[in-house]
Amino acid sequence: MNINELYALWSQDPYFNESTRKELQELSNNAKEIEERFYRELEFGTGGLRGIIGAGTNRMNLYTVAKASQGLARYILSSGEEAVKQGVVISYDSRNFSPEFASQAARTLTANGIRVYLSDELRPVPVLSYSVRYFKAFAGIMITASHNPSKYNGYKVYGEDGGQVPPEAATEILNNITAIEDIRTVVPDTMDDAKAKGLLTMFGSEVDAAYTDMLETLVIDRDAITRQSNMSIVYTPLHGSGNKPVRRILERVGFKNVHVVPEQELPNGDFPTVEVPNPENPAALSMAIALAKKVNADIVLGTDPDSDRVGVAARTIENGEEIYKSFTGNQIGLLLLDYVLASKKASGTLPEKSFAVTTIVSSKLAGTICQHYGVELQEVLTGFKFIGERIKLYDEEGDMSFQFGFEESYGYLTGVNVRDKDAVDAVMLIAGMAAQSFDKGESLIDRLNGLYEKYGYGFEEAVSFTLEGKEGVEKIANAMSVLRGKVTSMTAATEKNVLGGIPFDAVRDYSSLKRYSIVNGQSTSTNIDLVPSNVLLYELGGEKGLDWACVRPSGTEPKLKIYFGCYASTEAAAQSRLQDIKTKMSAFVKAEL
Repeated sequence: MNINELYALWSQDPYFNESTRKELQELSNNAKEIEERFYRELEFGTGGLRGIIGAGTNRMNLYTVAKASQGLARYILSSGEEAVKQGVVISYDSRNFSPEFASQAARTLTANGIRVYLSDELRPVPVLSYSVRYFKAFAGIMITASHNPSKYNGYKVYGEDGGQVPPEAATEILNNITAIEDIRTVVPDTMDDAKAKGLLTMFGSEVDAAYTDMLETLVIDRDAITRQSNMSIVYTPLHGSGNKPVRRILERVGFKNVHVVPEQELPNGDFPTVEVPNPENPAALSMAIALAKKVNADIVLGTDPDSDRVGVAARTIENGEEIYKSFTGNQIGLLLLDYVLASKKASGTLPEKSFAVTTIVSSKLAGTICQHYGVELQEVLTGFKFIGERIKLYDEEGDMSFQFGFEESYGYLTGVNVRDKDAVDAVMLIAGMAAQSFDKGESLIDRLNGLYEKYGYGFEEAVSFTLEGKEGVEKIANAMSVLRGKVTSMTAATEKNVLGGIPFDAVRDYSSLKRYSIVNGQSTSTNIDLVPSNVLLYELGGEKGLDWACVRPSGTEPKLKIYFGCYASTEAAAQSRLQDIKTKMSAFVKAEL
């Protein structure tokens, strides 16, 4: 059907509920908005769906959720009787319509004869991941749009290992979704019917207890926590799902002085106290920092709505004034990586064949730290599902021991019983790391400065260009095509390695899975052993030979992102180089949009 036919169907057919029909009928004179809502199906990517809440095929609503769930059901049915019996675990966060979307997914699956375990209240991503493994389910669904603005919601699919489904499975699910030509053929059960069939099980406190018990086994340096148990901590769940599990684990491991921001404690999908519920943005922690000043807190911690990301600020003195300084995602990741490896090395509990995993757009100092401790560092594409895959391949199925995984976008993980980023685990670790630092008479800021003095200075930044709607999608695609074309022509002609006034040593095209370099006028290429992705990474050399810049479309937001990293023996040199590259590269890419 074309756009007008789809609009007519959704705005008139009784299959769609009254509120959906009314919402669309009010748009009858808005051709541009109708086009935005119906020019495509909401894209099911490697992680699932994410989009603006509203009526239409290109929006998050009961019907796009039902269609995705029907496609997942067909995939499960094709996987055999055992997969059907294993079933699907479903959880959701605090976003608007999350409970309704979770129920819709559950009832669509039970209508296909598939067992479902449905969370009896909101629970975060890490608990969903853990629950898939706990129930030995075949798949999982998390209703969330993570840290996106309040107008968004989403639908993430997990495999039986507890990690997000890999690209191959996502493609099969997508094919099953695409094969559904008429949404009206999808008829979910009622809740009563689902329960009467014996296919729907509600879960709750027993999983919370098991998850908390598991996290407690990951505690590092319990003695330091005991000695610093009165360390003052301010925590905010930013109206999300982290409130109960975070407070539970902090109390369990021994922290007695935890203050929760009252205005942000309870779930609220409108996120009324923040512009965006994203702890990557220091402004999201402003209310927590205000409370920290009142209660004389040592550290501030904040988690996003689905509690898979955590932001941190620590008290310090600058120019004679007490302030709370925020850490970048890379700084938190480097601190935790060093904390985990150093503590285990000192206690003799670091296995000989250990490995850590990070992403291609995260700090290159991770490699320096891992090398210091004799630990292998593996780099994967952006997306924590790829870190989860490495845990399965090298720890679960191999002979190596996973120690830590992180990505620059504030996601961290230890242990192997969760296969996605876990802010509950990270809060516990960060608080423990702060306790260990205080036990040694230093702050987290002191600890970070010591890390730089030991391994060298490194700084990373990112720039995003937001381009919404159909026109934005086209501009992003065109910019990547132009940039890729420049790489192709450059390597073919063996021209000088310069892009936007920046000399570079090589470029990695993760779409063709080739690394191109030009040495002495000769172009050479080597293969990259990852799955294809629409990413270009430029190796820029520099003092340490580690500088880089990367361009990629966001997989979860309407943005084109540019990442930068520069490394030097002094802070001033690294920062100066970073700002120069950031200015030139941003201008060059922006010119293509």
